[in-house]
Amino acid sequence: MASLPDAPLTEEQYLRIEREAECKSEFHDGRMYAMSGGSPNHSVLGNRIGALLDRQMPSGCRTFNSELRIRVAPTGLYTYPDCSVICGDLQYFGEQRDVVTNPMLIVEVLSPSTEAYDRGKKFESYRTIESFREYLLIHQDRRHVEHYSRQDDGSWVLREHSGVEGLVSIVRLGVQISLGELYAPALDLE
Repeated sequence: MASLPDAPLTEEQYLRIEREAECKSEFHDGRMYAMSGGSPNHSVLGNRIGALLDRQMPSGCRTFNSELRIRVAPTGLYTYPDCSVICGDLQYFGEQRDVVTNPMLIVEVLSPSTEAYDRGKKFESYRTIESFREYLLIHQDRRHVEHYSRQDDGSWVLREHSGVEGLVSIVRLGVQISLGELYAPALDLE
């Protein structure tokens, strides 16, 4: 991700610029970061996980693609996850109704340029969202998904799933994701 304007920006300045921009940018620590285009695998996996989640989604929950902007209140991060799920009413930030604050599940497809950030500082920020309970990290170069789930005591448990027989179970949603379906043929895997 490349940084855009040099001087630190306020959230209001970011939103004004972002709403008029042709390309999406994330915002954190007073800086905008242009989102680069993803690989074909990244794009396919983002679409597939959304479709697989959406067809199993319980009543009252909705699946969103990477066009939905999420604000992480305590950290001031604005981001566009590859996929997210919100249960219940959408909670908006501001009057324009183009920024939400209450994802329950967030999915990131890992890229070489953003993997450390998705695992580190971004996940740390996401964990400050009260509604956030499930985090999926999808590898695009091999059949492997990392599933983090928030426990009742606030701790997080990691479950890893690999191979064509792998199955990710998101108990809170009553959803199961088959890695065989997620990584169906047409992906260029090593």
